[in-house]
This record gives sequence, structure tokens and C-alpha cells, in this order.
Amino acid sequence: MSDANSVISKQEEQCKNALAALRRDLGKVRTGRASAGLLEGISAEYFGARTPINKLGQISTPEPRLIVIQVFDSSAAQPIEKAIQSAGLGLNPNREGSVIRINVPPLTEDSRRDILKHLSKIAEESRVSIRAHRRDGNDALKKLEKDSGITKDEAKKGQDKIQKQTDAYISQVDAALSQKEKEIMEV
Repeated sequence: MSDANSVISKQEEQCKNALAALRRDLGKVRTGRASAGLLEGISAEYFGARTPINKLGQISTPEPRLIVIQVFDSSAAQPIEKAIQSAGLGLNPNREGSVIRINVPPLTEDSRRDILKHLSKIAEESRVSIRAHRRDGNDALKKLEKDSGITKDEAKKGQDKIQKQTDAYISQVDAALSQKEKEIMEV
């Protein structure tokens, strides 16, 4: 059964990675509330290299609708400001020396609906990924059974475990989506 256990643990690890990717993607979605996660993945041109903003300054959210970046090197302030403006988040940074303030405007009803559609798409991609991992795990178990590496009963038990894991991870995807939808609908 050790081969079956390795197939099951590999499938679980892949599902964990899919869920972590979903959470990262959800963190980047604007909710109308200030969050350092909004700036994750944005990099600025600094001394000829693309550098993540969080490496160029300290990001904080002192108020629910305000993000403040305390830039370590004041020469990086203008590139950071340009990078945020060109990121397509609809945010307009204000620079005062080495401090950049970003007011996060409240979301309109139309933008909330668009964001919810986008979130549903992201969540469905995660569900599809998790189901693909289930299929791969089941195929690996069937191959093991065919090659006489495990018995038919062990293969069946392994497939049942994989199905339970899949159901658990899909429910976690649904819970993460539901939580993010509540944040977006909060006025």
C-alpha cells in the first residue's frame, strides 16, 4: 500500500498548492478596502532591474481605505508611483518625498458585479485543477493495480481517499470564495 499512499499524498500536495494559489489570487483582488496584497506582484524599475514594490519600501494600511508605502530609497519613489499607476488597479498614488499614499476608492455596484464574475472564474479554475489532480491520482492507482503493484481493494480504498480529499479541498475553495464575496459586497 506504500505506493498507493505516495500517490494519495502527492495528490493532496497538489491540491494544497492549488488552494494556496487560489488564496494568493484572491488576495490580489481589490475589495474597496485597503490591503497590502493589492500591491503584490507589482514591480518597479529600480537601477535597471524589475524589483517587487515590497522590497523597495514598507507597505502598511493605517486606515481602512489608505495604503502607505514608506520607501527605503527616495530615488525609488517615482518608479513605484509609475508602476502602481500602470498596474491597472484603478489606484492613484500621491507622493510626498519618500512616502507614497494611496487612497482606495469605494467600489461601484457595477465594479462589484464584475469583480464577483472574475472571482467565480478564478474559483472554477481552482476546482478544475483539483479535479484534474483527482483524475491523475486515480489514473496512477489504476496503473499500479494493472501492474500488480497493489490489489484491487487497495486501489478502491485509495480512490475513496482521493475522492474525500478532493471534496474537502473543493469545499475549502468554496469557503474562500464565499469569504471574498462577503468582503466585496461589504459597503
